Amino acid sequence: MNNSRIVLLFAFCSVLFLYSCRKELSVPVQEIPGVTTQIVQSPAVTPVLTEDFETGVKTTYNKAIVSLASGAWVFSNALLGTAKNDHKTGVQAARIRNMGKLAMNFDVIQGISVLTVDHAIFGKDSISTWELRISTDGGTTWVKNGNTIKTTSPNLQTETFYINKTGNIRVEIIKTGGGINKINIDNIIIYPYTLTNLADNDHLLMGNPSNALADIAYPQNYLMVKTYYDLSYSRSRGTPNWVSWHLQNADVGSVARQDDYRADSTLPPSWYWVNEFSYSGSGFDRGHNCPSGDRTSTLIANSATFLMTNMIPQAPHNNQITWASLEDSCRRLAAAGNELYIIMGSYGTGGTGTNGTVSTVDNGRVNVPSNIWKVVIVIPQGNNDINRVTNNTRVIAINTPNINTTANSWKSYRTSVDAIESVTGYDILSNLPPPLQATLEAKVDNL
Repeated sequence: MNNSRIVLLFAFCSVLFLYSCRKELSVPVQEIPGVTTQIVQSPAVTPVLTEDFETGVKTTYNKAIVSLASGAWVFSNALLGTAKNDHKTGVQAARIRNMGKLAMNFDVIQGISVLTVDHAIFGKDSISTWELRISTDGGTTWVKNGNTIKTTSPNLQTETFYINKTGNIRVEIIKTGGGINKINIDNIIIYPYTLTNLADNDHLLMGNPSNALADIAYPQNYLMVKTYYDLSYSRSRGTPNWVSWHLQNADVGSVARQDDYRADSTLPPSWYWVNEFSYSGSGFDRGHNCPSGDRTSTLIANSATFLMTNMIPQAPHNNQITWASLEDSCRRLAAAGNELYIIMGSYGTGGTGTNGTVSTVDNGRVNVPSNIWKVVIVIPQGNNDINRVTNNTRVIAINTPNINTTANSWKSYRTSVDAIESVTGYDILSNLPPPLQATLEAKVDNL
């Protein structure tokens, strides 16, 4: 294992300290019950910014710039409240009404991995909603991060946002609902993005689509860092949510297919381990995510693809014809002098195999997905990969139904990354700059 992946594994250990102290925000992902959004990067133990609103004076709701301990913030329809009805941990907290907001008037230059914030309803006011938004262009444009939050309690509650962005970032909190009801905001803590230099060829170089975390406290979005691919595993589904890997011509050799399907013993011992017989008689193939054919340089590499954590119940024709044709196309692109970053996933429930349509196999332990998708980023061989992705980079995205009558050619199922994100809730190319993401994710391949 190379040094960058050792560093990654070490960093995961430190995350446990933070999560033992702060409450996490669970973000459901469409059609994957129980999946929560977390980050691959663990926050540093030392925050880069803490704002407790104990300094500064702002007694009216008019728009103004207020000097606080962390820097200058723009208050709009907001003030610093010191009343008995202001729920706070010290002398004062921010109070927002109507569609008001608090916005940084400065950047966090270290990037942000995690932001935590306390919130409560003001006095005995009713429920309000609010959002966290981020800007990477000095406050010119703002993008919502995470879910809309509902404030329902007069007691301060902690929300955790997983931003996972490098570079200069500023944040704002904007009240989006609840009318004249007011909310208190207190104790904003920001942790820097600590792993900004993932090595070339890292399987997660383009991003961690669901922000999976290598922590058994997140069993539906459990990150498994492998040598030959990485994945997010769902304990309740008994399959990966997605698998991500890097492919270059050096990965393809002459080693024979091992066919040594087996349970993955690196799963937590208390979890059910899907095994080589779990799909028997189901009418579905043990469908690889990271293909056997992409790992034929060594026996160990090929064998690694036969772990059941790399499998989904896949309709035989879909697996052996439609997907095989795309896998062959990817290997031809690698042989032509390119390197590929590939993410494959599935969602939904209910597929049609040779025995008809079913929702689960293995006595209900393994979900049969309704859809299977893949995203492929193609760049010429070289170094400093993430900085060589441009607006002209080829992006292949397909989404097929998990049925036994799919078209032979994968090209019949081409779509955009945006379309896949809309049905999964994922952020598939999250490590790319937002403007570049927007361009590439709107593309539909036509080559």
